Amino acid sequence: MKFQVHTKETAPEASRATLEGTAKKYGFLPNLFGVLAESPTAVQAYASINKALEQSALSPVEQQVVALTVSTTNDCAYCVGAHSTVAQMVRMPEDMLAALRDQRPLSDRKLNALRTLVLSIMRHRGWVPEDDLDRFVAEGYRERHLLDVLTIVALKTLSNYLNHIAQTPLDRQFASQAWRAKESCTGCLTA
Repeated sequence: MKFQVHTKETAPEASRATLEGTAKKYGFLPNLFGVLAESPTAVQAYASINKALEQSALSPVEQQVVALTVSTTNDCAYCVGAHSTVAQMVRMPEDMLAALRDQRPLSDRKLNALRTLVLSIMRHRGWVPEDDLDRFVAEGYRERHLLDVLTIVALKTLSNYLNHIAQTPLDRQFASQAWRAKESCTGCLTA
């Protein structure tokens, strides 16, 4: 199977409006959206979830903690590069970004509870142990936060898996944040 990275001109007609809106929002059309454009359903769903996350109870930094935790755990070089760039844009501290990229615990207790919950969700395939949920709640998170976490996990699972299959090339705009999984961490789900 060979996926094309569509442009606004080569994409199926039903995907073009979404690509135009995406290019306007980001100032360029990320390759992920070009690949997703093959399916108007997929590209519209992805863009819609991204738009909905603008109303998230999670802060922009918290959203990037979730996205980077999922993407490093799934060994998605494209999403780690892209979200590392976004993390810098939302002013995530560099030491925190480095820890997430290296799959290490965070020094910020609340954000580490968020990271640990994401790992637990992935490790247990949604059957999260009550102790892990209790630690999350103890740091001030509530049901709405959990639902927003699950939304990001679903979104990143879609993009991570698609990037694996399509071998989506990293955009030059994200090149300074290129990332490769450490062989010893491939697929690790440890806190």
